[in-house]
Amino acid sequence: MKRAFITGVTGQDGSYLAELLLEKGYEVHGLVRRISTVNNPNIERIKNDLILHNGDLTDSAAISNCLASIQPDEVYNLAAQSHVKLSFEMPIATAEIDGIGPLRILEAIRSVKLNCKFYQASTSEMFGTNINVPQNETTPFHPGSPYGVAKLYAHWIVANYRSSYNMFASTGILYNHESPRRGEMFVTRKITKAFANILRGKQDCVELGNLDSLRDWGHAKDYVEAMWLILQHHEPDDFVIATGEQITIREFCNLVANYFGVELTWEETGLNEVARDKNGKVWVRVNEKYYRPVDVVNLLGDPTKAKSLLNWKPKYNLASLVAEMCEEDFKCVGI
Repeated sequence: MKRAFITGVTGQDGSYLAELLLEKGYEVHGLVRRISTVNNPNIERIKNDLILHNGDLTDSAAISNCLASIQPDEVYNLAAQSHVKLSFEMPIATAEIDGIGPLRILEAIRSVKLNCKFYQASTSEMFGTNINVPQNETTPFHPGSPYGVAKLYAHWIVANYRSSYNMFASTGILYNHESPRRGEMFVTRKITKAFANILRGKQDCVELGNLDSLRDWGHAKDYVEAMWLILQHHEPDDFVIATGEQITIREFCNLVANYFGVELTWEETGLNEVARDKNGKVWVRVNEKYYRPVDVVNLLGDPTKAKSLLNWKPKYNLASLVAEMCEEDFKCVGI
């Protein structure tokens, strides 16, 4: 039986990956931070099948001890401070967790002399303000946030350990991927939850930032399957994981509204832009406080390499993703 070790196991990606690996017959270990609350809804269904270990990416000793005791075949680093706007408010903590954290894992693997495969969750935010569209594995990086910069350090340190120590260390450069388990700070979940709340009479409207930002959105279930496939490949490498399609945040709002049977009309421009329904009720407003200091506006991935070498392709389209998120949020806010 293969053993896997997942950091960030209680998050969106970590929980879906744990479910996938359990289905494949793995023994799954997860790293969890010791906090005052023990409520981890994402892994509630599988908690009795997981082996959890206390620790976090700032604690080198905890990481080394875990790896030495588990002796995993595969290590997936999914733990991160992953909110881009928050990284401007917490740049040092973001660098410590997202940049140096992966280095601690790599160094632990090397010092413990583990014969395992390592996966690092890289991000499309590393491309940042690069004007080349679409982006692939050879597109130059130009991160536009402390989050993107920290992730880029981790991306390159993986490449360095791969070449310096002959380690099986790979990365997936993942574009935006969502699900009902997405944190409510992230724009897609913020929209689906807000629209459900508005319909339930629990919220007046939702305030958003730059409605013209273009993103390539997929389902987290498809993307964790890509992570697994990356470590099954015969050699370590870097792969862009994306759908190859993009829409604006405004268009995402329209998809959510359409699911709920609401037709939005957009009025004005810039900070004065609003979306109204047929009765004149405002559902969406723009608020300048949700703009980022540097706004990355055009991310579109080219997943040709992953499709060709890994035989990976998304099973979900954007419409089915939106429907799943809307259905779950409408059910939850009604409780």
